[in-house]
Amino acid sequence: MTTTSPPRPPLPPFTRETAAQKVRLAEDAWNTRDPQRVALAYTVDTVWRNRIEFPVGRSQVQEFLGRKWARELEYRLIKELWAHDGHRIAVRFAYEWCDDAGNWVRSYGNENWEFDDHGYMHRRFASINDKPISEHERKFHWPQGRRPDDHPGLSELGL
Repeated sequence: MTTTSPPRPPLPPFTRETAAQKVRLAEDAWNTRDPQRVALAYTVDTVWRNRIEFPVGRSQVQEFLGRKWARELEYRLIKELWAHDGHRIAVRFAYEWCDDAGNWVRSYGNENWEFDDHGYMHRRFASINDKPISEHERKFHWPQGRRPDDHPGLSELGL
């Protein structure tokens, strides 16, 4: 669980404030849809469970994310801090996307994260459910990329 990379603040042990910052940084990175950039937030030997896939290591995470975002078009994500303790953070999230046929989906889930001392995520366990939605049911309408600071979060949207 060690890394030779420079520290990636905020660092554990997390306070409520630093845990919320870490969650927003992760959301911002994922909304870039850049597998290489996102994978750099994880330890080289990171261990994941994402639905039925179990990537191990940055390279497998990067490959996974490339496949994910090639399939999940118009992807927009909101994450929200659920709980934190020491080196761990629990998150709930929702994201909207459409497939290449124009079918819209809202995916809901929870993630459990564990970080090394340098602020890199070593473990990520995600449970995700998909709900087909119509285009007029969408709630995430900002231009692709970072969610604007004034856009409501999950709680404000009733999600």
